[in-house]
Amino acid sequence: MQKKIHLVDIPELMIPIRLFVSFLLLIPTNVLADGKPFAPDSIEGVQIVTAEQAIELILGNPDMPVIDSRKKAEYVKGHIEGAVSLLDTEMAEQSLQAVAPDKDTKILFYCNGERCLRSSNAISKAKSWGYTNLIWFRGGWKEWSDKRLPVVTQ
Repeated sequence: MQKKIHLVDIPELMIPIRLFVSFLLLIPTNVLADGKPFAPDSIEGVQIVTAEQAIELILGNPDMPVIDSRKKAEYVKGHIEGAVSLLDTEMAEQSLQAVAPDKDTKILFYCNGERCLRSSNAISKAKSWGYTNLIWFRGGWKEWSDKRLPVVTQ
């Protein structure tokens, strides 16, 4: 009868196995899922809204800027009516001021959803420039499209 050998029974493999397991413990679990990190749960001083609340805000504040922080190609395929495309990595203070000159005005930001950091990055920039009335549709385009809400295409 053959004796079963387990990897843990081979002393030469114990150190590499322990190192590998230790390495895995250092990786946040949200990165292991599909490589995309989750957006933060909240941003200090920023109101988070659902799709339904975003609709109420847009209808109740027709002049409120809505910032789509996604890539232009994504924006062209579909966006919330009235949204302005301002990619987070290209958004400069001057471009935001062109859309929202009053730093106390309500501004709604969104991107692709909870696995996208673009709108949270854009909000962080806006906060650093002194904008104070920032609203984050954290569920973003994924929530909007999953609920089959109206979209505009270009």
